[in-house]
Amino acid sequence: MSNSVVETEEHQALRAAVAALGQRYGREYLARTAREGRHPEELWADAAKLGYLGVNLPEEYGGGGGGITELSVVLEELGAAGCPLLMMVVSPAICGTVIARFGTEPQKRAWLPGLADGTRTMAFGITEPDAGSNSHRITTTARRDGDAWVLTGRKVFISGVDIADATLIVGRTEDAGTGRLKPCLFIVPRETPGFSRSVIEMELQAAEKQFELVLDDVRLPADALVGGGPSHTGGVGGEDAGLLQLFAGLNPERIMTAAFAIGMGRYALAKAVDYAKTRQVWKEPIGAHQAIAHPLAQSHIELELARLMMRKAALLYDTGDDMGAGEAANMAKYAAAEACVRAVDQSVHTLGGNGLTREYGLASLITASRVARIAPVSREMILNFVSHQTLGLPKSY
Repeated sequence: MSNSVVETEEHQALRAAVAALGQRYGREYLARTAREGRHPEELWADAAKLGYLGVNLPEEYGGGGGGITELSVVLEELGAAGCPLLMMVVSPAICGTVIARFGTEPQKRAWLPGLADGTRTMAFGITEPDAGSNSHRITTTARRDGDAWVLTGRKVFISGVDIADATLIVGRTEDAGTGRLKPCLFIVPRETPGFSRSVIEMELQAAEKQFELVLDDVRLPADALVGGGPSHTGGVGGEDAGLLQLFAGLNPERIMTAAFAIGMGRYALAKAVDYAKTRQVWKEPIGAHQAIAHPLAQSHIELELARLMMRKAALLYDTGDDMGAGEAANMAKYAAAEACVRAVDQSVHTLGGNGLTREYGLASLITASRVARIAPVSREMILNFVSHQTLGLPKSY
């Protein structure tokens, strides 16, 4: 894999091919599926057929053999075309990565081919009502009952549970030696008894719904624990490697959120630039005025800088540097979210009243762009991470 800041020909070709797919669908397609309350299954199926959904998964299980670098290119270009697929952040990036790296052989055979070809999807359940960004306060617990596991707890703001075949649930088990709770990941099929969901009504216009989950003594077989347990050789077993598994999934989540935000920012900026080139009120098009041109140029610069950090994070992750990737992924997510929000705001402002019409497709992005600032971790928690981990400043909590 090249470490150059200039993309390889293969990556450039991938961008062009995904962009062509995105142009066949566009913003109106995604808006229509959202209004109809359904998943954009046609785009999902086409992206899968072309090998884009599983581009990061191992070839021996039907994937493309690439990494998060390639998957982030796919999501960014779909976003730049106006039709990003939110479930790409969850199903192949988080869940597919965790299972590919830490799953048992039967788990890999059961899930990876379907995640790669789009016939199966998986949601990810970590957030809880009272835990927020503090994973140490997760209260969903798993206890052994013979050869089975029994899960109890609640999750909120979990995307796409209604269309996912299963949800990868983050719970906590008791360490037999210390009595302390430690994280573990479980595969919970959608129709498992005791596993219920209710829609959270959102102002956000999106095809994917958000859910609150209740796990009421959900009984799971032993092989539902990712990686099995206790540890197998190499320390990837579920009971002793849950924390490692968790962060192996969270870093791709941040990188993919950055790709989502950069794509959205590029889409909005392209709309504004096109408008500024043609909209004429006085003698020249409004794009000739620096008050219009300079903020748009600044947004372009900010998006490009965010993309560079995203590529660094993806490269570090794909080459196995989990610690370096953690820092870079957080920075990339922060930079991309800020750049996206500013790009959308400036684009709407450039169009004036037209920026708030359905015809131009920008107004709904005012809400959508904020998602990248909030999820999967707030910008303030990223600033905490950088101040503690990178700068060595003392914690405030």
